[in-house]
Amino acid sequence: MANPGGGAICNGNLHNHEKQSDGSASGNCAKNGIVKEAQQNGWSHVYDKPLVESFEEAPLHVMVFTYLGYGLGTLFGYLRDFLRSCGIEKCNAAIEREEQKDFVPLYQNFENFYTRNLYMRIRDNWNRPICSAPGSRFDVMERVSDDYNWTFRFTGRIIKDVINMGSYNFLGLAASYDESMRTVKDVLEEYGLGVASTRHEMGTLDKHEELENLVAKFLNVEAAMVFGMGFATNSMNIPALVGKGCLILSDELNHASLVLGARLSGATIRIFKHNNMQSLEKLLRDAVIYGQPRIRRAWKKILILVEGIYSMEGSIVRLPQIVALKKKYKAYLYIDEAHSIGSVGPTGRGVVEFFGLDPRDVDVLMGTFTKSFGASGGYIAGRKDLVDYLRVHSHSAVYATSMSPPVAEQIIRSMKFIMGLDGTTQGLQRVRQLAKNTRYFRQRLNEMGFIIYGNEESPVIPLLLYMPAKVAAFARHLLNRKIGVVVVGFPATPLAEARARFCVSAAHTREMLDTVLENLDEMGDLLQLKYSRHRKSARPELYDETSFELDD
Repeated sequence: MANPGGGAICNGNLHNHEKQSDGSASGNCAKNGIVKEAQQNGWSHVYDKPLVESFEEAPLHVMVFTYLGYGLGTLFGYLRDFLRSCGIEKCNAAIEREEQKDFVPLYQNFENFYTRNLYMRIRDNWNRPICSAPGSRFDVMERVSDDYNWTFRFTGRIIKDVINMGSYNFLGLAASYDESMRTVKDVLEEYGLGVASTRHEMGTLDKHEELENLVAKFLNVEAAMVFGMGFATNSMNIPALVGKGCLILSDELNHASLVLGARLSGATIRIFKHNNMQSLEKLLRDAVIYGQPRIRRAWKKILILVEGIYSMEGSIVRLPQIVALKKKYKAYLYIDEAHSIGSVGPTGRGVVEFFGLDPRDVDVLMGTFTKSFGASGGYIAGRKDLVDYLRVHSHSAVYATSMSPPVAEQIIRSMKFIMGLDGTTQGLQRVRQLAKNTRYFRQRLNEMGFIIYGNEESPVIPLLLYMPAKVAAFARHLLNRKIGVVVVGFPATPLAEARARFCVSAAHTREMLDTVLENLDEMGDLLQLKYSRHRKSARPELYDETSFELDD
């Protein structure tokens, strides 16, 4: 079989890094002193602990009542649809106009059944308007509905100082203006807000080039390119890397941006079970042995798509095993570090650093600035020839407006803060504080008897609620107690696995976390949410209080 991953980047292919005769990695990375700098920055770290992740199954009676709840909701939904069709109940949903009844339907009636009859009952728990910076606390605009959540009206009252457990503000860098943001203000005054052009035309500023050089240095790679939108970084760049005759192997829980990018590429897509190396290897082996369907020619490229931290499960990718498989079968690896960059690893450099791997083992490093960096946009990083290829062929570079200059400066400021280039160690302290807060919050939830998903090092913590009625009650009661949470249900999760998703931040103090935990303990008893059958001891001596203090 022909090598499915061979070729040079000049014709659009990625690189597989082969070893030289002396055992060193090929390329200019080592010559540029990046490897030496990586060792100095702590990249010699190797993650040697077992990867501890929890995905406990719910008791049988919980699943029975969950499906029974959806069944009753569906029956009453059909009854209400019947009443609407008879004119007994007013229909607030979008419907076809009478004069277009013979046209192909614009609004698929049955497809909107779930939205009309189930989602609308608990819609007030989403899209809540915030009127402050998304720091550790924020302000929420109170709203009420007079027509069962079809429309809302504002009361004029502001719910002050709500503890924020839902924003991806992992390092607490999304905050109100202070003197440390002076450089962002200066850039706003000098450059203005918008660029009004694409990167290919007149939209490349010196700030963009400064940011790209800094990102490459931060990730210890040769080059990087930044984009104005994180979602489009995936959806618009994957089609530039693969196309017809290529094979994409995608984790079943990948983000919608990865899924969309894969579909737009025109490549063949095959799904492997979440973080399941046996499932992935079977697909790789079959791809190499059998090639493309019908014609049996070798695939032009095989691209593995994974995430660093999966935002609905809180799990961390099994990167060492995936890197080993990609080398064994000569495939390429594309990793989305939207949630992991800045939040895991000894110095916040993501899952590559978390596992102590060489950044060159990953062909395409993608991440966003929307979470740990308190800004917006995304990046693609890796070898210089990969980035140069994307500068020409990326749909985002050709058609999308460039990143706003103040946003670029905010990312630069945040990245220098994390790297310690501001002359302090506060950035590193925040990375460590985030890890401590994460372990503390997860451990306490486990001890209370909740079922939580994910890796013990992941700051994204899903707490399983299961029943749709409890989803609504959980969020409403907590907001009344001035705690803001994100609740998630179908179709973002499997039908019977609705959950609350907590995002821990370095800005959360011990007092804030304890306040949230005390209220969660009460809510767990009130709503009967403590489903876990593997409860740990809640003895206070299990905690080493000194381990949660900031380092000097």
